[in-house]
Amino acid sequence: MKKISYIIASAVAVFGLASCGIDDVKNVNEMSTENFPVSAADGEAALAGIYENLNATHAYPQESFLYYACLASDDQYGGGGTNDKLMQAMDLITNYNADMTNNFWKYRYEGINRANTLIQALPNTAMADNLKKQYLGEAMFLRAFYFYELASMYGNVPLLTVPSGETVTQGDVKVLWGQILQDLRDAANMMPSVRKTDGHVDKFTAEAMLGRAWLFYTGMYGNGTTLADLTSTTYNPLSSVELPDGTTLTKQDVIGFIDDCVNNSGYSLVSDFRNLWAYTNRCTVNDYGYTKDQGLKWVEDDNAVNPEAMFSIKFNKKADWGTTIGYANGIALHFGVRGGQQYSNTFPFGQGWGAGPVATNLYSDWKSIEPDDIRRDATIQDWTNVPSYTYGGWSDFVQETDYYGKKWSPISAKNDGSTTITDEYVCCFENLMYGADGWPQGSNNMQLNNIHDLVLIRFADVLLMQSELKEDVTGINKVRARVGLPAISSYSLTALQRERRWELACEGIRWNDIRRWHIAAAALALQENQKCYYCGNETKNTPHNGGYAARYNATAGFQKMPDSQVTIGSVVQNEGWSTADSEYTGW
Repeated sequence: MKKISYIIASAVAVFGLASCGIDDVKNVNEMSTENFPVSAADGEAALAGIYENLNATHAYPQESFLYYACLASDDQYGGGGTNDKLMQAMDLITNYNADMTNNFWKYRYEGINRANTLIQALPNTAMADNLKKQYLGEAMFLRAFYFYELASMYGNVPLLTVPSGETVTQGDVKVLWGQILQDLRDAANMMPSVRKTDGHVDKFTAEAMLGRAWLFYTGMYGNGTTLADLTSTTYNPLSSVELPDGTTLTKQDVIGFIDDCVNNSGYSLVSDFRNLWAYTNRCTVNDYGYTKDQGLKWVEDDNAVNPEAMFSIKFNKKADWGTTIGYANGIALHFGVRGGQQYSNTFPFGQGWGAGPVATNLYSDWKSIEPDDIRRDATIQDWTNVPSYTYGGWSDFVQETDYYGKKWSPISAKNDGSTTITDEYVCCFENLMYGADGWPQGSNNMQLNNIHDLVLIRFADVLLMQSELKEDVTGINKVRARVGLPAISSYSLTALQRERRWELACEGIRWNDIRRWHIAAAALALQENQKCYYCGNETKNTPHNGGYAARYNATAGFQKMPDSQVTIGSVVQNEGWSTADSEYTGW
């Protein structure tokens, strides 16, 4: 009988901390996997602890894979100010300071260990079989998702599938990815065919994530596992993968899962692309010139269910320096407008640290190739069209461009007088939509009051994966029809790549796309010598540390292993991180 120590948490119905909703976290010591969980309530509490890990990383969003995937891609720069060297290091695939991302590593393995605990315990419970399968499927999905992020971030990370406090070392990267795919396949097979609308993942979310993991692994590793294989410009995806349980997963199997998701899940495209994004919320929409009188309505107004969101991180009012700032949307804060300007200058986009300025070439490519695509202006704010905006306030901008991502931004609102807030603007529309009371650190806090969902998987992505896997235009044309663009008559990889770039821009998807298609080095190099600003002065995005392509080819885009993990012998350092050109010293 194995004794274990782990964290569980209780769930709440509204404004949950994570996808299943967390309020307070309590230690449960010396529980045995032979007698816990013993009830559905125990299982739900343990499951909530696994979901909580989604929020835990938001205490350090700048260390996360999602953050890295945005800044390292060819569609966004690092940004920030002269002291925000970590942002710029992420963009340049370089290192800044020891253990730059160790908190992310630590939290993700904590989530994996919690998942392993529940997966091991569930077979011993007496709860109803259908509930047991649902809980087991969710735990397996989350374990696979956490490993997917770690393996995307660092490459060959240690595989851990049972609860353990021991140091685990690296094995075969093919077994690691086989386990990720196997967990997602099994999760999809065991969960009932019921769409969940309570924040929990369901069978169809597992199918969608299986498609994402399959496309990355089979593309990225199609040529082999060496650095030369991974950075080759030959795209030669695998058509089958051997799994740890001795079975084989084929491309046709994955197509079957994706087809089931498209045909039977109940998820659907939101009718107007702009309604996906929080700037169309009811507290802001009629004061923003771009959305005023357009008949737009945010799909999540007043906690409505977003029919396109398949997997999201949820947040709540309880973010506090004394608990965890991960209860708030840290990505929104980091990607907010930098500069300490008046809210009237940047309305409706709120204040933040200025990470991820949109690359100049994304905007110019989009305008040239698909000039009538409404998604461009729905995704990117062109500040040259806003006379009130300046590079004033804080004058330390780095890699600033005239373009700013709208999708994940903090959104402000004009004060309607409905709260005790006396400022002309509220920093975050949530203050008005959900009431100004109940925020632990005050009612108008730009760092803690962003609590709108962070959507990680959208149904549109599934439609595009379906087209890519089946090499047909059906999914592509559904996505294009939503924004009034003409259908394309025949499938091509180029057309698919462009559609994914436009539809999913600035959502952290592009990075793994260009890596798995083996076009990353060339795509990244196109960022060089593009127009940007440094401390308010126009300049060029000049190459650093040998340039984007050189750093990608030296690393295959895998981050430096945290120094602490190398020191304890869990991993060996990745290639490309042991020479002086891997260290970022400043712009």
